[in-house]
Amino acid sequence: MFEFLSVLWFFLIFVLIAGYFVLDGFDLGVGALSPFIAKNDEERAVLRRAIGPVWDGNEVWLLTAGGALFAAFPNAYATTFSGFYLAVMLVLFGLIVRAVSFEFRAGDPGWAKLWDGCFFVGSLLPALLLGVAVGNIFAGIPMDEAGNYAGVPLLGLITPFTLLTGLLGLAMFLAAGAAWAALKAPLPSELRERAVRLRLPLQVIALALFAVVSVFALALVGTEMDPALAPARWLCAALVVAALGASIVFGRSPSGDLRAFLAQSGAMVVLVALLACSMFPVLVNATPDSVGPAITLANAASSELSLFWMTVITAVGLPLVLTYHVIIYRTFRGRVKPEDLTHY
Repeated sequence: MFEFLSVLWFFLIFVLIAGYFVLDGFDLGVGALSPFIAKNDEERAVLRRAIGPVWDGNEVWLLTAGGALFAAFPNAYATTFSGFYLAVMLVLFGLIVRAVSFEFRAGDPGWAKLWDGCFFVGSLLPALLLGVAVGNIFAGIPMDEAGNYAGVPLLGLITPFTLLTGLLGLAMFLAAGAAWAALKAPLPSELRERAVRLRLPLQVIALALFAVVSVFALALVGTEMDPALAPARWLCAALVVAALGASIVFGRSPSGDLRAFLAQSGAMVVLVALLACSMFPVLVNATPDSVGPAITLANAASSELSLFWMTVITAVGLPLVLTYHVIIYRTFRGRVKPEDLTHY
């Protein structure tokens, strides 16, 4: 039997990942869509303003998830961050480039095209690579007897299945970005209309990729799953389809932008929940030809004392973080207005 706290932290880490996928997912999506829906400097400024007050706070969820993994399951942290080192560096490079583009774009108009390109690349790279990483921990990576990644750096992480999971993650982020852009763009505006036109096909693509990835995972990857969680997995899969379908329906209404965005966000949360139910109790799967075993709760969890104090700190800190997000999103709610573009 697994200890209660180790099980709790297994799912809490997935909660943090879900928070990151939802909150930073839509602003990565906005950045990756910016060249296709913004046709002039004013529209590009609207997109930057739509995510400007919140993007840096959204990234905290990724840092927190990484820190929680390090403290709760250090062996899993060591394997993933060393094995995925080049991929992690590319993700960090993208996030840094995006942050720099935010700071320099308004104050350096002479290099506007460069900063716009950095904004696009810095959003696209993490959106794609995070999905590839998820595909690897689910499908399995080659490990030696010490639990270290034993495959080819970076290129060894790219397989047909992980590319599909990367594209699924990218499609979900792009759909969320289109939904957020439609929600924040002025009414009426051509920018909103372009975002609305892109939102539907992106959601359909995400739904199709979800079906393909699910069939691939069940039929070809063959990862062993806990049979006791089978009902939860089927429920999560059904909820992903229902949430994406609801987002499509809500998006057809002229006043449905908020509901479409919330439904899209719900689909992303349930997708991460499906991953958690499919992985438990494994943190990183091992390929069949691996020398070492998979990394699980049994061989990776920290001591009960460490997990206890992490739980105490989380019980104090998480409400504060959630309160911060509520305040920020309430303060900057509503559509972007011309007077909001001064610093963007």
